[in-house]
Amino acid sequence: MRVEEALHVKLSKRNSGLVATTIAAALLMTACGGDDGGDSGEATAADGGSFSIYIGDPENPLVPGNTNETEGGQVVDSLWTGLVEYDPDTNETVYTGVAESIESEDQQTWTVTLKDGWTFHDGTPVTAQSFVDAWNYTSYSPNAQGNSYFFSNIAGYEDLQAPKGPDGEPTGEPPVAEELSGLRVIDDQTFEVELSAPYAQWPTTTGYTAFYPLPEAFFEDPEGFGEQPIGNGPFKADEAFVPGQGITLTRYEEYGGEQPANAEQVEYRVYTELNTAYTDLQGGSLDIVDTLPPDAIASAEGEFGERFIETPQGDITSLGFPTYDQRFADPNVRKAFSMAIDRQAISDAIFQGTRTPAASFVNPVVPAHREDACEACELNVEEANRLLDEAGFDRTQPVDLWFNAGAGHEEWMQAIGNQIRENLGVEYQLRGDLQFAEYLPLQDAQGMTGPFRSGWIMDYPVAENFLGPLYSTAALPPAGSNSTFYSNPEFDALLAEGNAADTEEAAIEAYQAAEDVLIADLPAAPLFYRLNQGAHSENVRNVVIDAFGRVDAAAVEVVE
Repeated sequence: MRVEEALHVKLSKRNSGLVATTIAAALLMTACGGDDGGDSGEATAADGGSFSIYIGDPENPLVPGNTNETEGGQVVDSLWTGLVEYDPDTNETVYTGVAESIESEDQQTWTVTLKDGWTFHDGTPVTAQSFVDAWNYTSYSPNAQGNSYFFSNIAGYEDLQAPKGPDGEPTGEPPVAEELSGLRVIDDQTFEVELSAPYAQWPTTTGYTAFYPLPEAFFEDPEGFGEQPIGNGPFKADEAFVPGQGITLTRYEEYGGEQPANAEQVEYRVYTELNTAYTDLQGGSLDIVDTLPPDAIASAEGEFGERFIETPQGDITSLGFPTYDQRFADPNVRKAFSMAIDRQAISDAIFQGTRTPAASFVNPVVPAHREDACEACELNVEEANRLLDEAGFDRTQPVDLWFNAGAGHEEWMQAIGNQIRENLGVEYQLRGDLQFAEYLPLQDAQGMTGPFRSGWIMDYPVAENFLGPLYSTAALPPAGSNSTFYSNPEFDALLAEGNAADTEEAAIEAYQAAEDVLIADLPAAPLFYRLNQGAHSENVRNVVIDAFGRVDAAAVEVVE
């Protein structure tokens, strides 16, 4: 699900238990916490009750097709349930959502059959049309939905994109179509999806936010809907979201899923400073914080005991480069900056060794990960200086280092700046004055004047999710999250080849070849993979933070 606001990169939920165990071992940490949630086994769960969760301000109104960051995504996931879900222990796709089945004989034309009994919060039924209408709306480029990219492999997608001239700029003419030719409603419980090419892993993708259904009420007032959404999930919105404050959701008693919400209410409380949220957690006035300030990492487990949570996460933190800026247009400049960073030293000094240095764009929780794919991700000061000299980089001018405010990034971004100054002789200026909801739009508007902090959490457990949504041409804003504005036809072609592969082995081979192209160009420098590290109050138990960085709000129990 795109960019993460705090120290993790929240973007989704999924792979195997064996993989999860492997990554935990690789991180030299043991996952703990989350089952009982209390220091005493004597507490019992109340019937209902209310609890609170920390979030930052979402970037956009709460519409699934335009929510591709962690803060809005956390709320949207409480309001909606998709076609499939992901097992929190194994990350495998499970059919506990709206879909009874998703089947295909050729991996290109898929038949989606829905379960009976699902309704939206306004009482209207969830039908095949609910999905088809939502997907068409998100795909249609004049609607400028940030999750449009995820439908780019459905037949007819290109016809829903506004024409562009030879210079790549829109011509001002409307798209030639308003509906995807690859979507066909068969009946209320069945629809057909024709992809532009075979994609064996397509059903796995459909649990992501972008694929959620929309009721008819959305199309009557999209703007108002985003303030007070109507979903089909375990919680419903009886009030509007208030920017800077948050929203309180209530349990939806007619929920169609297998596991209704345990609590009566969940309050999503917006904080501009992570440290303030953590202080409130310590004082008992906030119940769940899903990430920790760097200076709390060493003491949190001792302070919270069994209420401390640490689990593997399918994410990556990177240093993005504005490839549209002349200073960073040369791949050798980007490689030089990457080689000047001592990732392990930063992990040890600031994160107590809980960040694993990244040498691949793909997280270890998915099979295509390679431990040493990126040579330019290793500290090599001599080679970095040679590349910078070869590129003719002007070292007399400082570089701006961008990150979002209030989420605990300043200390480690300053450490990167200090290493760049020491190892490359280039001064830096920290640009960390924008809140998350301001920071992302500036990225999409090509407003980064230097390297910038970029975070991503997987939306689904496929290597493509770490590549396509961030670096493909189809994912250039506003259709996706390609905030470096990188574009390479060879990369795009290899990505498509991986998607069309008829075996996992062939897909991995193509995805790794695509990653090799990405490493040669290095539009971003992979930095770290992280653990989920959070904590909760004595008021709640059964707090689960999954591999997608999401708190399962429906599972949380309030303690009597």
